[in-house]
Amino acid sequence: MTKTYGFRRMTEADLPLLRQWLQTPAASEWWGELEDEMQNLAADLQEPGMRLWIVSLDDTPFAFLQDYDPHSWDWHPFNDLPPGTRGIDQTIGVTDMLGKGHGSAFIAQHVQRLFDEGAPVVCTDPDPGNARAIRAYEKAGFTRFEQRSTEWGDCLLMLARVSI
Repeated sequence: MTKTYGFRRMTEADLPLLRQWLQTPAASEWWGELEDEMQNLAADLQEPGMRLWIVSLDDTPFAFLQDYDPHSWDWHPFNDLPPGTRGIDQTIGVTDMLGKGHGSAFIAQHVQRLFDEGAPVVCTDPDPGNARAIRAYEKAGFTRFEQRSTEWGDCLLMLARVSI
């Protein structure tokens, strides 16, 4: 049976929960320094090119996801992708939910929503050493595009394209 995940827009009231999630070993290994990340996420709540989401299963929040328009910033390393592209980043914050297929499932569900909204391409940029994330993205329909160096470090740019 396919699970349906809930997505609600994140608010400032969710920042303490996100702080807790980003301190888990699975998240802190791949996200930046906690205080910097928290400042960036608080600012991103006001950024028109960003949408931040709390992901739930059976009304229980367990993950964070953001989608963004890389063309909102002239300097963004992925603004060479087609107009309408959306980028995504996410993390599962509840350790008991890791390794059970939830990541690839909620990513695929959200990517389909982005396609339904008109995005021709969705990109993501895991660390090349993050095998768990790369596997989840591949299961969600992403393909490896190319390795890039960005201001955040090296990444594996992965793309999902709308099927016609």
